[in-house]
Amino acid sequence: MRNIAIYTILTLFLFSCQESLLETVPDDRISTEIFWETEDDAIFGANAIYPTLDGNKVFAYDGITDLFHTNRTFENNSIIEAGNADASFSRFQTEWDDAYTAIRRANDFFENVDRVETSNTELISRLKGEVRTIRAFHYAKLVMLYGDVPLITTSIDVQEGKSLTRSSAESIWDYVETELTTAVGELPVSYTGNDLGRVTKGAALALKARAMLYAGRYDASATAAKQVMDLGVYSLYNSYGDLFQYEGENCSEVILSRQYAKDVLPNNYYHTLGPWSLVPGSVGSVYVPTKKLVDLYEMKNGLPISDPESGFDPENSYENRDPRLKQSIFVTGETLPDGGIFNSIPGDADATDPVGGTLYTTTTGWNVKKYIASDDFNTPKNSGINLVLIRYAEVLLTYAEAKIELNQIDQSVYDAINEVRGRVSVEMPPIADGLSQGQLREVVRKERAIELAFEGTRLFDIRRWKIAHEVMPGEVYGMTYSAGGELVTIKVESYNRVFDQGRDYLWPIPQRERELNPNLEQNPKW
Repeated sequence: MRNIAIYTILTLFLFSCQESLLETVPDDRISTEIFWETEDDAIFGANAIYPTLDGNKVFAYDGITDLFHTNRTFENNSIIEAGNADASFSRFQTEWDDAYTAIRRANDFFENVDRVETSNTELISRLKGEVRTIRAFHYAKLVMLYGDVPLITTSIDVQEGKSLTRSSAESIWDYVETELTTAVGELPVSYTGNDLGRVTKGAALALKARAMLYAGRYDASATAAKQVMDLGVYSLYNSYGDLFQYEGENCSEVILSRQYAKDVLPNNYYHTLGPWSLVPGSVGSVYVPTKKLVDLYEMKNGLPISDPESGFDPENSYENRDPRLKQSIFVTGETLPDGGIFNSIPGDADATDPVGGTLYTTTTGWNVKKYIASDDFNTPKNSGINLVLIRYAEVLLTYAEAKIELNQIDQSVYDAINEVRGRVSVEMPPIADGLSQGQLREVVRKERAIELAFEGTRLFDIRRWKIAHEVMPGEVYGMTYSAGGELVTIKVESYNRVFDQGRDYLWPIPQRERELNPNLEQNPKW
């Protein structure tokens, strides 16, 4: 699906067309008067929606949660973390604009695609399913971030936009559920060749499972997740680490991904994740793991590191741990893509990324490993690795969580969780039998945090679980290392997270939107 890059041209033409005062057909761009005629036009129209899927922003979502940290205090996310943002803050506006830009494109597609004259009704139906799914993707995010938002399903002009009001979150979830149910019936199970990467039936079902879980509609969530499982086309990829490398692209586990290609803009700028030493002078370690995340990884025997019987050795804290730790995070002693050894110990003469060494090095002592590829070492700003948005492991955990919340606990719940833990390259022990609903709830939440680290789900999880006000506030801590014979734990200096329980479970409606349309009431305390 690499040819989807044509969207950059198409977007300029299709979605910038203005109605001429003389009602003439322009000769300097593609006009809607002549565009929606062929099957190719319909395909290009659908392709223009795909680039609105999340890219690097998935890391930014994680960067304002308890398990991650936005590394530099002047970054937008860091200001949100510290509770210093207001309704005029650019990040709130950008997220809103991006979603409604996608929705506007989707609405335009639906209003024009039936003008295409073709006997290939199957193609048009499929394209509708693709666009319908992506539009639902954006509405699900909007309601999670802002709560009640305008529900727009047709093209509107400026005056109509000024009279919009916020639709209830429940009505948005109703719409998302209905749209995805429709899309499931329009989409194929799989694609081949150049169509790999397009939205499938499984993607619509997996998104429905996620959205309904977020909405607290657990029966619908469990049902959709089980339908994905029963399709028989998805399975866990053997290598957890390679899932986020070129080797894992469009593999059996990936259900939906943002497709990238080298030398085709926009690229996947992975250098915002990895060690600064890999790309000196770049933006470097923008998002980094925290101690809270690293401490969640159990010992290989399945016991938490806090258990006296676990065998945890603070002098060798990364040994005999859940293999996903070293497959997700650069820790001291790990080999870098350039063949060097990662070392972030402050003051160490051999340190490649010492904490406090530069403005761009990690502040916690760790760095993200997912998406950092040796193939991209010489051109880190030109990475072509696809960014995974939904994968089968999440579906299994969604199924388990929904069943747990319904208190429909049976062997299938244990099987789903243990399948994720038992991946060939992970092989963590199965969870204990006979756990209570509360115990299983904690198990699946922990498993989500570990399995889906750096994949953009944590922000939405701690919001829907209503634990953000408990886990977010306070200081940020990093790695523990030996200094002068004593163990020292890094604390990010002069930085405290703030989370106002009465305000921060929702972002504000952007100030500019309310200036344009006073009918958009503001969220509490913003």
